[in-house]
Amino acid sequence: MNAVTKAADAAPSASRPASSRFVLNLSCADQPGIVAGVSGTLANSGCNILESAQFGDPETDLFFMRVVFAPPEAVTVEDIQGALRSVAKRFSMEWTVKDMAVHTRVLIMVSRFDHCLQDLLYRKRLGALPIDIVAIVSNHEDSRPLAEANGIPFHHLPVTRDNKAETEDRILALVEETGAELVVLARYMQILSNRMSEALSGRVINIHHSFLPAFKGAKPYHQASSRGVKLIGATAHYVTADLDEGPIIEQDAERVTHADSAESLVAKGRDIEARVLARAVRYHVERRVFLNGIKTVVFS
Repeated sequence: MNAVTKAADAAPSASRPASSRFVLNLSCADQPGIVAGVSGTLANSGCNILESAQFGDPETDLFFMRVVFAPPEAVTVEDIQGALRSVAKRFSMEWTVKDMAVHTRVLIMVSRFDHCLQDLLYRKRLGALPIDIVAIVSNHEDSRPLAEANGIPFHHLPVTRDNKAETEDRILALVEETGAELVVLARYMQILSNRMSEALSGRVINIHHSFLPAFKGAKPYHQASSRGVKLIGATAHYVTADLDEGPIIEQDAERVTHADSAESLVAKGRDIEARVLARAVRYHVERRVFLNGIKTVVFS
């Protein structure tokens, strides 16, 4: 595995608040000396480590580490990258450094059900999600008033069997034009092609109910109600070419009873979907998630 450094946007040091924090993410083959090498390098650069989490996976023999630290006032992301380059090369790390004051640029895709979109907008407005929503894309017009009320560009891109490839090209172009770092499928009821999934690998988060692979197709909560399920839930995961089988980021569940109607299951399901998706987005933008083959490591 070659050492990989990915550039991270950084606010100019002159305007950066004194309380600014950087986050370092790294993964490499598990071996002695990684923590000492990283912490020593940061200390020698005058940085104060505020949080540190690490995990060595005995199954893959990979080591994962997330470090949040306060840099000296005049130190930039590029300075830290330069300081870490030697230790990263020594351990053949894949790594990134990001200024946490810089919000992640997010493009949200939605169809007709807007509960997840509404929740993300609310959390962003509260400051609970450090994101900048650069565009909302939908194959329906339903969410246009919501987007416009929040001052977010809305793009109506209908999808048919004949124009699917063309529509995906337009979406990929929009991702490029807006500088979107993350795409969130907030109940976007279209299947992404293998081509698009691969083009945005590790940058698309989807949400769906947790009945799968049972109760596929239309009205899954009604199907579940008819079978008398006692537990409903939701799963947020990265999108891959394998439909609804990408690496899982977050899940939650809630008990239900015989007294719950199909309609109450739908209502409870929407609540679970919204909060699970919001947590997954927050974990991603706070750099808490590491891909580990077909699964993830999440320092929550």
